[in-house]
Amino acid sequence: MNELLYYDLKDVSGFSPSLSTQVCRELGRRIVGGHLRENSLIGDETKLADRFGVSKSVIREAVKLLVGKGLLEVRRGSGTRVRRRSSWALLDDDVLAWHLSAEPNPDFLRQLLDIRRMMEPKAAAWAAELGTDEQHRTISDAQSMMERETLSIEDFVVADAQFHRAILRAANNEILRSMEGVIFSALLSSIRFTNNDPRENKFSIPFHREVLVAILGRNAATAEEKMLRHLDNTGERLAAAVEGFVAR
Repeated sequence: MNELLYYDLKDVSGFSPSLSTQVCRELGRRIVGGHLRENSLIGDETKLADRFGVSKSVIREAVKLLVGKGLLEVRRGSGTRVRRRSSWALLDDDVLAWHLSAEPNPDFLRQLLDIRRMMEPKAAAWAAELGTDEQHRTISDAQSMMERETLSIEDFVVADAQFHRAILRAANNEILRSMEGVIFSALLSSIRFTNNDPRENKFSIPFHREVLVAILGRNAATAEEKMLRHLDNTGERLAAAVEGFVAR
């Protein structure tokens, strides 16, 4: 799983970026991955321009982008410094995507899942109550795709992400829709722990199917309950996998 797949799911262009965007992403990956640590200096414009083989103006624009995402701060007289993680725009598409290139962070994965538990059960209820027939068909199509793609991790994850995205969109709440990046980041990150064997994909299908049946039946309470049950199961598998990862 990599950040290009995240950009594809979000319909954000990940191809042919400008030089400043390329430098921004490379520095961003290093910051999120911990290679450039909090409160450390990243070097002056001349050194960075030489390292990346670009002009100083490209470096300035890249730094400006990272300042806007909360990862860097520029102080006159003391240089450009990595900000504390608490200042980062963690829901920014790039920042979420860069986590996919970094060493897995168990605490961040748990936090992503906590946010999913807060919003997705209610989204499922609203999708059952407020979703259009066409939106329900989109959810059903994603479920069918999941059942066809059990032998490919990447194809299964794409179908899984589309299933959850379709539910968020069927809730017809624009604020919820803006949070879909959390789902994509959580799915793509946790898959490295919980679904390394493609044969394991099939075990989550019944949970999705129960959510779908409740939504299509326009049973809001059951849809909410089944989505929470699905996420609880995800949490159990993630906790077990993280425990094994930490013990390595």
